[in-house]
Amino acid sequence: MTRLTRADLDALPSYVPGRSVADLARELGIAEAIKLASNEVPFGPLPGVVEAVAESMLGSHRYPDMGVVDLRDRLAQRYAVAADRVVTGCGSVALAEHLIKATSLPGDEVVYAWRSFEAYPIITATAGATSIRVPNTADHGHDLAGLSAAITDRTRVVIVCNPNNPTGTSVRKPDLDRFLDDVPSDVVVVLDEAYREFVTDEQVPDALTTYADRPNVVVLRTLSKAWGLAGLRIGFLVAQPEVAAAVRKVVTPFSTSLVAQAAAMAALDQEDEVRRRCALVIAERDRVTEATRKLGVDVPSSQSNFIWLPLGSGAAAFAAACESRGVIVRAFQGDGVRVTIGTPEENDAFLTAAEAALAS
Repeated sequence: MTRLTRADLDALPSYVPGRSVADLARELGIAEAIKLASNEVPFGPLPGVVEAVAESMLGSHRYPDMGVVDLRDRLAQRYAVAADRVVTGCGSVALAEHLIKATSLPGDEVVYAWRSFEAYPIITATAGATSIRVPNTADHGHDLAGLSAAITDRTRVVIVCNPNNPTGTSVRKPDLDRFLDDVPSDVVVVLDEAYREFVTDEQVPDALTTYADRPNVVVLRTLSKAWGLAGLRIGFLVAQPEVAAAVRKVVTPFSTSLVAQAAAMAALDQEDEVRRRCALVIAERDRVTEATRKLGVDVPSSQSNFIWLPLGSGAAAFAAACESRGVIVRAFQGDGVRVTIGTPEENDAFLTAAEAALAS
């Protein structure tokens, strides 16, 4: 039989979403399961978002503004950058994919830490480029010297996830300064800051204010996490105008939907509420980190809305044990478990499940 798809994709793992809470609840015969696997914020839509979405639906028979002009201008104003440097898309991961397509051809290389965001190998492969994975350090952070050493004349993109997903670790400014100075000017450096709003370490730089003016730096942000729009999929990048223009050429037309644009505009009106919610998450993150360490797990300090349990080969068994108690966490086979910070009650349920799982 003639093959109809690319053979190289056979070896590519599929992206694994968090398990359905409804499915687990039915399986266990309980009223409701708890999902701490997908890094969502637990507080519901921001004020005004539902109303903005409902109103936008009156125009759902029309295509959305393909240029996303109002939202682009709003983001440019908020982050103090020129509007022609902003590109919006269906989440920051989609924009990362578009960027790789705009920079890389088959045979080119994309360098990133591993373990890091599990979509990186997928979006690299879809462009026909080659992934170069650099192992994390012993403390679960980026090996910046290793990333720099991995750059060759075939490298087109280097990705730094800061804070890193799934380990929650972060890169501080002196180290990132040195790394960026070492990267050749013809290599694009992507600073993926999907979790920036949860950063409390003052030594972890805000890339938009610190590095975005560098010609080869692209900064990724999302409204899925702190801004509570995970179900509507919207993110943006900031790059130099010529890079931004190239990315716009490969963005799927009309992929930033009408309702996503309306929701984002409404969400951006709620900065004070976002800060309040992030503070709640951060307080719980610190509490859960310390409690999990007391259970004997060497949890690295997180600057995200999740924590990382480096359980190695025990990751899958731990996750299964938590699921048996109605708590869904995210296992990364052979490496560890990522646990999203939820409400205090959800976090207490996780700690109870974790204690039982570790005891068994």
